[in-house]
Amino acid sequence: MEWKLFADLAELAGDRTVPVAADPGDTVGDALDALLADRPDLRDRVLEDGDLADHINLLRNGQNVIHQDGLATELEAGDELALFPPVSGG
Repeated sequence: MEWKLFADLAELAGDRTVPVAADPGDTVGDALDALLADRPDLRDRVLEDGDLADHINLLRNGQNVIHQDGLATELEAGDELALFPPVSGG
């Protein structure tokens, strides 16, 4: 499984795409744990009190997981995972 990271999240992770050990049947939370395991700066930016920070958007196949089963959303083969920080502009 591979994560796509954007803006400062990519900088904190060291790359815009990061492969992780997660398989179909695992959850989005499992894949997030795998991403954050060796990246404490990214973990601090993405999590608040152990939960996904409200201002971070976590997408599975282009859909925010809050509209699915959150971090308990089960992964399927070919899923695309992405993390976005807050975006503003005008």
